[in-house]
Amino acid sequence: MHEVLTLQLILAAIAGLLVVVALLQPVAERLQVPASVLLATVGILIGAVAALILYSPWTNSFDTLARVFVDFPITADTFLYIFLPLLLFQTALSLDVRRLVDDIAPILLLAVVAVLVATAAIGFTLAPVSGQPLVACLLLGAIVATTDPVAVIAIFRELGAPARLTRLVEGESLLNDAAAITLFVLLLELLLTGKETTVADGLLRFAIAGIGGAAFGYFGGLVATGLFRFVREIPAAIVTISVAVPYLVFIGGEELFHVSGVVAAVAAGVAVNIHGPTIVAPDPWRHLREIWEQIEFWAASLIFVLASILVPHLLGDIGLWDLVPLGALILAAFLSRALVLFALLPLLSFLKVSERVSNAYKVVIVWGGLRGAVTLALALSVTENAGVPPEIQRFIAATATGFTLFTLLVNGTTLRSLIHVLKLDQISAFDVAMRDGVVAVALGNVKDALRYTAETAEIPKDIADRAIRPYDKRIEDVRQRTDTKRADVIERDRLKVGLVALADRERELVLELFRERTVSIRIIEHLLTDIGRLRERARTGGRVEYNRAAKEMLGYSLRFRIALRIHRWLGWERLLSDALSDRFERILVMRIVLTEMKPFVAERLNAVLGERLGGIISDIVDQRHQAVARSLAALELQYPDYAQVLEERFLTRSALRREELEYDNLFEDRLIGTELLHDLKRGIKAKRAASEIRPKLDLGLDTRQLVAQFPLFKDLDGVEVLQIAKLLRPRFAVPGERLIRRGERGESVFFISSGAVEVALAQGPLRLGRGDFIGELALITGGRRSADVTAISYCNLLILEGEDFQALLARNPDMNTKVQSVAAQRLAQNQATPMLDEAVAADGAPGVSLAAGDFTISGTATASLDGQPNVPPLADADLSDATATAAQPG
Repeated sequence: MHEVLTLQLILAAIAGLLVVVALLQPVAERLQVPASVLLATVGILIGAVAALILYSPWTNSFDTLARVFVDFPITADTFLYIFLPLLLFQTALSLDVRRLVDDIAPILLLAVVAVLVATAAIGFTLAPVSGQPLVACLLLGAIVATTDPVAVIAIFRELGAPARLTRLVEGESLLNDAAAITLFVLLLELLLTGKETTVADGLLRFAIAGIGGAAFGYFGGLVATGLFRFVREIPAAIVTISVAVPYLVFIGGEELFHVSGVVAAVAAGVAVNIHGPTIVAPDPWRHLREIWEQIEFWAASLIFVLASILVPHLLGDIGLWDLVPLGALILAAFLSRALVLFALLPLLSFLKVSERVSNAYKVVIVWGGLRGAVTLALALSVTENAGVPPEIQRFIAATATGFTLFTLLVNGTTLRSLIHVLKLDQISAFDVAMRDGVVAVALGNVKDALRYTAETAEIPKDIADRAIRPYDKRIEDVRQRTDTKRADVIERDRLKVGLVALADRERELVLELFRERTVSIRIIEHLLTDIGRLRERARTGGRVEYNRAAKEMLGYSLRFRIALRIHRWLGWERLLSDALSDRFERILVMRIVLTEMKPFVAERLNAVLGERLGGIISDIVDQRHQAVARSLAALELQYPDYAQVLEERFLTRSALRREELEYDNLFEDRLIGTELLHDLKRGIKAKRAASEIRPKLDLGLDTRQLVAQFPLFKDLDGVEVLQIAKLLRPRFAVPGERLIRRGERGESVFFISSGAVEVALAQGPLRLGRGDFIGELALITGGRRSADVTAISYCNLLILEGEDFQALLARNPDMNTKVQSVAAQRLAQNQATPMLDEAVAADGAPGVSLAAGDFTISGTATASLDGQPNVPPLADADLSDATATAAQPG
C-alpha cells in the first residue's frame, strides 16, 4: 500500500509542478524576467521548504508530502535519458538547418572551440586555487561549459534583433551541449580510471565520439523518415515514430557503438528536419511540429524545476571557503567566453568566413551565457558516481551549483538592464521606418479585404466607406510619419524597407503554394530558406545585396554541382536527373511567384514609398522576372516535353486543391453528407498521390542514339555505330561551363549532339551547334588549344579520346576526308589569324549563325563552373544577353 501511495504522490507532485509551470509563465512576463530564472527560483524554494518541513521538529503533519520533494525518485540518469534526448531532438527539429549552414563557421567556433577553451581555462585556473586534481577541474569546466540560451533568445526576439544573431545563439546552444557532454564523458572516464593521456589523444577521442555519434544519429534519422513513407497520412503514427527516434539513437549510440548519444540525438533531429518535409504531407508535418513544441515546453520546464529542487541538497554543506573557487570559476568562465567572442570571432570576419557581429551584441552574448538544468544534471551525475572521491563530489556539486545560481540570479535578472545600457532596446530611425512600412502594407491588405467582404455581402457602400475610413487615416498617418522622418531615414534606407516588405510578400506567396499543396514540399523548403536569406541581405545591404542574393537563388545548388561531378566521374544519371528536375520545378515556381508580386508593388509599395522608390523596386522585380524567364527558357528549349508535363502537373495539383475546398464548402452547407464527402476525398487523395510522383527527366544521354543522330556518323552501318558508341562517352554541359581552355593540351574531341557552344575568337564570338565538332585540330597538329570554348545552353556532348579518334579516322577513310577538310580550313585560318580558334562550323564556314537543336541562340556566356577569377557564380540566368527563339522547321 505504501508503494501505491508513493506512486500516487509522485504523480500528483509532477501534475502539481506542471500547474505551477503554467501559472509562472504570465508572472514571468509581468515581472519581465526570463521564465527559466523564475522556474529555478521556485524550484529552489520548493526544495528548501520541503527540507525545512521534513527535518523540522515542529510538526509531522506534512512530512509525507515534504518527503516526496526531498527524496524525489529522480537521478542524473533520469535527466540524461528521459529529458535530454527530447530537448536535443526538438531543438534540432525546430532550427532552419539550411540557414544554419550559412553560419556554420562561427557556430562551430562558439559551440566547439569555445567549449574546449572554457574547459581548459577553468581547469587550469581552478587547479591551483582549489587544490583539486587537474582532471577534476577540467571535468568541472566541461560541466559548466553548457549554456542555456532561452533567456537571451527571448530578449533578442522581443527587441527584434537580427535573425542571424538569434540563429548564432541557437546553433551554439545545440552543438554546445553535444560538445560539452561528449567532453564530460571522456573526462569522467579519465577521472575514474586514472589513466594518463595526451592532449592529442583526448582530442582524437573527442572527435571520434562526436563524428561517430553524428553518423549514427543521421542514419537513424534517415531510417525514421523512411518509416514515415508507410504512415505519411496518419499524423499520430508519424509523431509516435518521431518520439521513439531520439531515445533509440541516444541509447544505441551510448550502449551499442560507444559514441556520443547526445550528438546522435542532435544529428537524428537534423536528418528528420531536412528530409521529413519532403515525405510527410504539409498538414501532418505541421501537426508534428506543434506536438514537439508542446513536448519541449513540458520537458524543459520540468527538468528546470526538478533540477532546481535538488539545489538545496547539492549545497547542503557549502562553506565560506567554497566561495574562493566559485569566484575563480566565474572569472575564468566569462573571460574565456569573452576571449572567443572578441578575439577569435573577429578573425572569422577578417578571413571573410563570417559576417561581423557588433561589440554590443558580443557583450550581451557573454553576459547572457546562462547555465541551467543540464549543468545541474551533470553535476548530480558526479555526486551519484561511487567511483568519484567524496571530496571531488562535494567540490564539483557545490561549485557547479553555485555558478548556475549566479548566472540565473545575477546575469538573468540584469540582462535586460545591460541591454538598456547598451541602447540595444532603442529602435533606430531605420527600424521605425521598416516597422511603419510593414504596418502600412498590412493595413492596405486589411482595407482591401474589408472592401471585398462588403461587396460580397452586398453591404451599402456608405457603410463600407465608414468602416474603411479609419484604415485610410492610419495609412495616411504612417505616410506622414515617414515623410517627417525623411531627414533621419535616407532614401537608401527607405528602399531597404521596401525590399524587406517585398521579400515578406514573396514568402507569403510561397507559403500559399505550400498550403495549397501545388508544389513539392522540398522545393518550398528550399525557396523559403533562400527568401529568408534574401530578406536579411536586403535589410543589411540594401539593393546591392538584395540583387546578389536574388542572383544566387538562380545559381546552381551544391546538390546540383555534386550530382554533375558524380555523373562526370561515375556516369550515374539518376542524381543529375533529379537535381535538374528540382531546378526545373524551382524556377517554374519562382516565375509564378514573381508574376504575382508585380501587382503588390504597384498597389502597395508605391502607396507607401512613393512613385520613385516604387518604380525602382518595380524595375528590380522586372529584372528578376526576366532572369528567371531566361533560365526557364533555357531548360524548356532543351526539354520542351518535360516543361509541359511540369506545368500540367502544377495545374492538376491546383485543381485538386480547389476541388477539395469545394467539397468542404458543400459539406458545411449541408448539401452533401459525411459518407459522400469521405468518398469524394478518397478520390482526391488517390489523384493527389499520383500527381505527387514527379515524372523522371530523361537527360537524353543514350550514347547509341546520340551517335546515330550525329551527321558525321550517319553513313555508318549499325555495327560501326555500336563500335563507335562504345568508344564515346556522353557529357552533360550547363550554360556557362568552360569546355576548352586556351593553352591547354588537346586530349579529346567534342561532338555536339544538342545545345550550343561559343568560341572566343579575336574578331568576335563564333557559335556552333548540333552536328558540329570541336577539338580535333590540336590532335591532328599536335599543338595546344588556341581559344576558349564555352557552353551557352544546356548541351549533350559526346567525347572521344585522342587515341580512339585517330584510330576511328584510320578505319573510316570517308570520315577521315571530311575531318581533314575541316581541319585544313581551320589550320589555314589559324595561320592567317593567329588568334583564331581551331573550332569552326563543320561545313567550314566561320561566323555562321548557330542552329542548336531545334532552336536558334545568340549571345555570350561568361560564367564558369570551375569558378575562374573574375567570373560570376554559374547560373543559366547569367546569360543576360542571350535570347532563344524556336526555329522554323527546315
